[in-house]
Amino acid sequence: MPHSQGPPLAELLPPLSDHEALVESNRCVFCYDAPCTHACPTHIDIPRFIKKIATGNNLGSAQTILEANLLGATCARVCPVQELCEGACVLGAEHKPIMIGRLQRYATDYVYDRGIDVFSRAAATGKKIAVVGAGAAGLSCAGELAKRGHAVTIFEKRDLAGGLSTYGIIALREPVAVALAEIEMIRRLGVEFQTDMELCRDIKLADLRSQFDAVFLSTGLGATPLLGIPGEEHIVDGLSYIEQSKLDPLRLEVGARVIVIGAGNTAIDCATIAKRLGAEQVTMVYRRSENEVSAYQHEMEFIRKEGVEFRFLSQPVKVHVNNGRVAGLECVRMSLGGLDASGRPLPRPLDGSEFFMAADQVVKAIGQEKPPLAVALGLETKRGYIDVNAESETSIPNVFAGGDCIRAVGACSTVMAVKDGKLAALAIEKRMAV
Repeated sequence: MPHSQGPPLAELLPPLSDHEALVESNRCVFCYDAPCTHACPTHIDIPRFIKKIATGNNLGSAQTILEANLLGATCARVCPVQELCEGACVLGAEHKPIMIGRLQRYATDYVYDRGIDVFSRAAATGKKIAVVGAGAAGLSCAGELAKRGHAVTIFEKRDLAGGLSTYGIIALREPVAVALAEIEMIRRLGVEFQTDMELCRDIKLADLRSQFDAVFLSTGLGATPLLGIPGEEHIVDGLSYIEQSKLDPLRLEVGARVIVIGAGNTAIDCATIAKRLGAEQVTMVYRRSENEVSAYQHEMEFIRKEGVEFRFLSQPVKVHVNNGRVAGLECVRMSLGGLDASGRPLPRPLDGSEFFMAADQVVKAIGQEKPPLAVALGLETKRGYIDVNAESETSIPNVFAGGDCIRAVGACSTVMAVKDGKLAALAIEKRMAV
């Protein structure tokens, strides 16, 4: 895929022009009980916001989006629209589906580019809520509560708010400026941000419970798990790789021959970074077959067009190092057996099948560990994730949770985290009214 006309990690798709947005919006048939709206986890009224673009009401379009999803600008860029709204478009069967994601980006960019605040804050209620974690779920919950007049304070362990939108989503899909603009919008709603504040290190849950009327936990997941192989200390963490590519790209070291361990969406982002920033050869290594990869199919197609190669049914067993520098990765071939606890075929090594792959950089993107704070806080868990009831409440009264830290079932995604935050805000609002 050509990308020589701009910076290698510039946003992949250009913004729609006014004319393109008008033409595309007029393709929509404005379904009654639209399947695209049902397919959206935050239930944006998609025909309504598209109709407003078609009639020249871009502000009204953005308002329709943001009323349902406060992080509509992020989701317009990072949502797997092929699997959700666009995948459900009735025009997709025989024609090209409406470019819902790009139209949503057009509408939300309209208000951000002009500094328009869509919402104003309601009268103060006197209620105080603490939100722990400034990722998608935390921002969504905080913004929804602030709109309703509650005083909200977000405690974030990092220097910047935004979670994965700021640190962990490749700039090709979401430039950091988009995440920061949404954060500032939520700040203008009256939300207070306290950064460099980590739960259990700088603040205690007991103190938050005593000082606030409710607490919402959106702490995300833990660190990337260890492979437990010799030379692992020379492997680069995938999330750190993406973070540096966004916040300090000039200092990011990219090898000439890069191996990425894993086959999820984060691994694909790492492979994209390596390829676009000058690696001559990039190979993704995965211990199962292509049928079991967690990356979306459209992402697999994208990364193949980038020229990235795959080694399926291959398990890393050792990082080879010469004079302190990576020289290659030793792997063993695998076969697939019965199903494991996740319902996927269990990979088993084939004796005597070891092979060597030359490389000068190895990046690991094999998922994240379950939320470490769940046990530390004494919360009931489900498969290692924080357990919540239908009202998003944990086993501790008035302590709610959402986002990746509760995702015991289903894939983690930004739009699901936004949905969690929104639902938790409604549950907290209901509790405040009691």
